[in-house]
Amino acid sequence: MPAKSGVHLDSLDRSTRPQDDLFRFVNGTWLDATPIPPDRARFGTFDILREESMSRVRALIEEAAGSEDATPGSPRRQVGDLYASFLDTERIEALGLQPLQPLLAQVATVQDPESLFTVLGRLHRSGVIGALHPWVAPDERSPEDYVVHVEQAGLGLPDESYYREEQHAAVRTAYVAHVERMLALAGVPDAGDKATRVMALETRLAAAHWDTVRNRDAVKTYNAFALEEAQRLAPELPWQAWLEGLRAPEGAFGKVVVRQPSYVTALGTALRETDVEDWRAWLTWHVITTLAGLLPAAFVEEDFDFFGRTLSGQPEDKERWKRGVEVVERAIGEAVGQLYAERWFPPAAKERVQRLVAHLVEAFRQSFGSLEWMSDATRAQALDKLARFTPKIGYPEVWRDYSSVVVDRADLVGNHCRAVAVEVDRELAKVGKPIDRTEWFMLPQTVNAYYMPSMNEIVFPAAILQPPFFDPDADDAVNYGGIGAVIGHELGHGFDDQGSRYDGSGALRDWWTDEDRQRFDALAQRLVEQFSRLTPTGLDDTHKVNGALTVGENIGDLGGLQVGYAAYRIATEGCEPPELDGFTGAQRFFLGWAQVWKGKSRPEEAVRLLTVDPHSPQELRGNAVRNLTEFHDAFAVQCGDGMWLAEQDRVRIF
Repeated sequence: MPAKSGVHLDSLDRSTRPQDDLFRFVNGTWLDATPIPPDRARFGTFDILREESMSRVRALIEEAAGSEDATPGSPRRQVGDLYASFLDTERIEALGLQPLQPLLAQVATVQDPESLFTVLGRLHRSGVIGALHPWVAPDERSPEDYVVHVEQAGLGLPDESYYREEQHAAVRTAYVAHVERMLALAGVPDAGDKATRVMALETRLAAAHWDTVRNRDAVKTYNAFALEEAQRLAPELPWQAWLEGLRAPEGAFGKVVVRQPSYVTALGTALRETDVEDWRAWLTWHVITTLAGLLPAAFVEEDFDFFGRTLSGQPEDKERWKRGVEVVERAIGEAVGQLYAERWFPPAAKERVQRLVAHLVEAFRQSFGSLEWMSDATRAQALDKLARFTPKIGYPEVWRDYSSVVVDRADLVGNHCRAVAVEVDRELAKVGKPIDRTEWFMLPQTVNAYYMPSMNEIVFPAAILQPPFFDPDADDAVNYGGIGAVIGHELGHGFDDQGSRYDGSGALRDWWTDEDRQRFDALAQRLVEQFSRLTPTGLDDTHKVNGALTVGENIGDLGGLQVGYAAYRIATEGCEPPELDGFTGAQRFFLGWAQVWKGKSRPEEAVRLLTVDPHSPQELRGNAVRNLTEFHDAFAVQCGDGMWLAEQDRVRIF
């Protein structure tokens, strides 16, 4: 018998019945007693663990920063020197805008479309994302090959909807004022006029952007072209000048996936019709805003005032050491991750999580075998995909090599730019080479997880494998309700509305029968409609969840819960565990799920997240259990209770 249940009893709100509001019952006391820290726009389980992870990383980095005798160029020396360069505020203030002058001098050379795109390519190598964002990933139609993808870009606000929806009108006004102040701080003449030009150009680009719902469609966003064909989308775009600026290897763009072709066409028209002075103003702004966090305090404060206070309602910026940790992680994150994994992720934890994964896979296999809406033809391929998926737990087997990144304690902006350039070269060099299946796209110290459809893999970094997600000293019920259901969530992404379009090899192809796809889509639509009726806590009824944007994550949550519960029953071999802390095993499973989503947001941040986040608000994720008959049975939920959902209204997909 375990030493503890794993339920956080001191967070429970005993005045609330779990039958009425499970999320509130599990987290209510914590919600009432815990203010959102002033340097946070939202706060909860993920943030608490991120704070702990960041503190651990800080200790590792400061230890490295104090090791001046470390071998020059070694990962430890790189980590320490980069962190030290960020903390040297005296030098940063003394340098002022001097580190940006080489980049701004490039902007000044822009006289026509060709020179503009040459500079856009060069600045991309310094981390300034221009009007197009290139990145490399497996080809979704041919997942054994790498291909360059080109994404819409060019905006300073979080999303295209901010440029057109009335609810964001005040933000638009504040944004123009912010751009003017930043340009003025940089000594740019006629800052007010240039800010107006920036907003007009970004508004034009935003009008051509695909919205968040359309942009998550795996089929619509796969548009492969030979470079010559891509050029015909927008003859006005000087592609070769851009590639030269990027220093793209010969043939790297021989095939390119243009995710939003109509945007590229509109960009070409904008390039032809917009005055070059507007493009210079826009690019000047993007250089300054991209690097603002590495500049003197006046720039940092103005940048935070808009992006933190105005957009997210966050009263205070993070302490400098926290921002320093983030700078190091963005530039050479796996160098830190290797130190983190060595100290904080024991082999025994990895072994237990691997057993959890095996039970989740078996639960999915059994589920597929009994789904009434899935035909035998689709079922066979679903089982094949399940058998071929790869779990990655804790940390990479092969660590990234940062030896070509030159780090200088006296050159913060240069450190950033050089690290970005090395990463751009590393990415573009992948094209034409075999797929690197050892690569990770999250750091071991990251509190999160992901499913990558083109590789058919789930990845769980070390930092998420701790309480309340996973507690090696707790009983199975809470662990399966926590990390088990989260693993199930990521596995479920392989079979959600978009992940289900990829087969077991990671190829984007239609392997469902038409009838099965129609039945699946009908179930997904019911989930869209269910969540579209919901409003986050603290907002009025004019702010609803975008069910079409969040449907993939909602399917993941339901799949994780349904299959996670089945895996729990497999782990306990069908036996009913004893009560712990006054709760049955089944009840502890659902309590474990709800305490994972403990958290709350500032109103401004809640509104922003409704616009851009494909995840539903935390409390609605915690209460998604109302779709499960197993939850109704565990707590004897009756008609009239707040969590009651009539059987015919419950959505069960897996």
